[in-house]
Amino acid sequence: MRRLILLIAALCLALPAAAQQAADPDADLTVARPAYRAGTGPRLMIDGGHHNFHTLDGRFAPFAAVVRNDGFVVEAGDGPLTAEALAGVKVLVISNALNGANVQEWRLPTPSAFTPEEIAVVKAWVEQGGGLLLIADHMPFAGAAQDLAAAFGFRFSNGFAQRNTPGRPDIFTREAGSLKADVVTEGRDPGEAISQVRTFTGSAFEAPARARPILVFPAGYRSREPDVAWEFSDQTPEHDIEGQLQGAVLTVGKGRVAVFGEAAMFTAQLAGPKRTPMGFNAPDAPRNRQLMLNIVHWLAGLLPAA
Repeated sequence: MRRLILLIAALCLALPAAAQQAADPDADLTVARPAYRAGTGPRLMIDGGHHNFHTLDGRFAPFAAVVRNDGFVVEAGDGPLTAEALAGVKVLVISNALNGANVQEWRLPTPSAFTPEEIAVVKAWVEQGGGLLLIADHMPFAGAAQDLAAAFGFRFSNGFAQRNTPGRPDIFTREAGSLKADVVTEGRDPGEAISQVRTFTGSAFEAPARARPILVFPAGYRSREPDVAWEFSDQTPEHDIEGQLQGAVLTVGKGRVAVFGEAAMFTAQLAGPKRTPMGFNAPDAPRNRQLMLNIVHWLAGLLPAA
């Protein structure tokens, strides 16, 4: 009975965020010290051609506005990922892509959002100097990104990364060791250093040995993997994810890859009927926006590779 109560409590906490999410029109999108003069930075493409839950003109509009205010030239990708489409692009952002089969039904199976040809193109583009930010949230998004992630040695758990005891926010800190020291958490100077980051459920993944961890799950978390998103029971498969990751970076050939298992942390949304802040607009996520900028700077080559 106690286990059932905990499962119901977790579901009640999660449902408002899943039921309705929209970009926050009042979020702070300013950048104190832009990396480039307006419109003179590298081209950054936000994928919108794979049934993405987060797109440039939708739930990732705050992300797009912040990087545009940082000087990047931001554009939407609205078709297949081809060599021609990526020509001249420095940073590619893919957030919560889906296979068409899962657009209306978030249930198993969750086939790849990307064709083998697209995956080969993206890998070659990274190896030649591109910077990829791949974000895959909880099921079904983690499953849809699995094949693309695997091309770089990452393996997603196609589930929901949740605390064993619900009710507390997911906060990663330097002090606790769940947020790691790295060039992307140090930034260009001490004013850009990150000591705390909040995420909003998402997924967990394992990384290749060469990758550098950024967000590491502490004890007390598990991945719950239902057949249908948000539908949990005592029979729902789950496993412990202590030590698994929700963020990591990797150099690949001449290029760079950043993989994260949660998308809301990099944008500013209002969730549920109470329009609860969810993202870098949340009161307990004051450094999320700076981490987002640091990651984009790293992918563009403004920060050292390691």
